[in-house]
Amino acid sequence: MEQTSIQHMVIFNLKHEAGSEAAEKFLQDGKRALTSIPVVKNFSVFKQVSPKNDYDYGFSMIFDNQADYETYNAHPLHVDFVETRWVPEVSRFLEIDFQLHGA
Repeated sequence: MEQTSIQHMVIFNLKHEAGSEAAEKFLQDGKRALTSIPVVKNFSVFKQVSPKNDYDYGFSMIFDNQADYETYNAHPLHVDFVETRWVPEVSRFLEIDFQLHGA
C-alpha cells in the first residue's frame, strides 16, 4: 500500500477580537504546542486577507502518512491544546484534510 502525505488544514475564528493581543497569543501558543509534536511538518499560521470568506485564521501542517496523522490526533500535546485552548477560545472552524493528488 502506497504511503501518501496528508495536508491538514483548519480555518477558524476566535472568540477574541481579530488582531488582539489574546488572538496573537493563541496563534503563538498553538504554533509552539503543535510544532513540538514530532510528526508535524511544515506548520504554518495564516491570517485571512480575502473578503471572500469570513474565517480569520488558519493552521496548516503536513503528515507523511495516515499513521502520523493518527499519532498527531492522539498525541497528549494536541489533546491538551484542543481541550484547554481550542474548545474555550475558538468560536467556529472548518477542518480540511487533503492527500497529495497523483502521488
